[in-house]
Amino acid sequence: MKKKISAVINTFNEENNLKRAMVSLKDWVDEIVVCDMYSTDNTVKVAKNLGAKVYFYKYSGFVEPARNFAISKTSHEWVLILDADEEIPNELANEIKKMLEKGINSDFVEIPRKNIIFGKWMKASMWWPDYQIRLFKKGYVEWSEKIHRPPKTSGQDLRLSPDESYAILHHNYQSISQFIDRMNRYTDIEAKQLFKGGYKFDWKDLIKKPLEEFLSRFFANKGYEDGIHGLGLSLLQAFSFLVLYTKLWEMVGFKESSINLSEIDEEKEKMGRIINYWFKQSAFSKNPFKRLLKKLQI
Repeated sequence: MKKKISAVINTFNEENNLKRAMVSLKDWVDEIVVCDMYSTDNTVKVAKNLGAKVYFYKYSGFVEPARNFAISKTSHEWVLILDADEEIPNELANEIKKMLEKGINSDFVEIPRKNIIFGKWMKASMWWPDYQIRLFKKGYVEWSEKIHRPPKTSGQDLRLSPDESYAILHHNYQSISQFIDRMNRYTDIEAKQLFKGGYKFDWKDLIKKPLEEFLSRFFANKGYEDGIHGLGLSLLQAFSFLVLYTKLWEMVGFKESSINLSEIDEEKEKMGRIINYWFKQSAFSKNPFKRLLKKLQI
């Protein structure tokens, strides 16, 4: 027996992306629910013209709180979540239909996501396979009220193989300005949530957090394999951590405190050891990082 699927797309000012996302769903899902945060452009018109059921949710600046509401408006047992800047390729659509027709013992499915950033498919620095829980039975997945938190799940998991053919296509950041605009909005929200959660500002985090993020993405997760794209994105991600923690400083009134040079020297020594470790790892292994350094004349 064919299992019916409801697709959910949450939107805010997505008139330029929504049609592509909906077209990738239109011929094989049984229902499309668009949950809009009171867009000021033609998003709602596009959704209705393409046959979606449209509901509204108060603007929150991030998607997680609206996801649970949108799911509650679906009609069918299985739900597929898609962002407006994503699309489902035909191969993935066929694989999902085949799985559900044959019957699967799982209650939710993790699907790889292919991130296209600044015109390039990012294959390293934590951007691939970027598994997302996007297909599930109603009642087995619930999103948090906090930004960038994975959903709570119950039941049996199924993870698709990290194959490009079976990946959600994500048209992610297309420009530096877009990255900075989104970063500014997200770090506002994240700072408020950290502050409410009891975080106490520590000036050392202005050094540690950005550097740890850069080292994690560029070295530990091989961002160098994506060349200059990997370097630039790792630095931008690190910068977002600097912005986040300086906003937390702002939230305590730009509180003044003395900084002992010996403490800075201690932090420098700690971070220096970590940086040297990763440079040595690169020097003694065959990887594209050495070629990148040569290309950049570093």
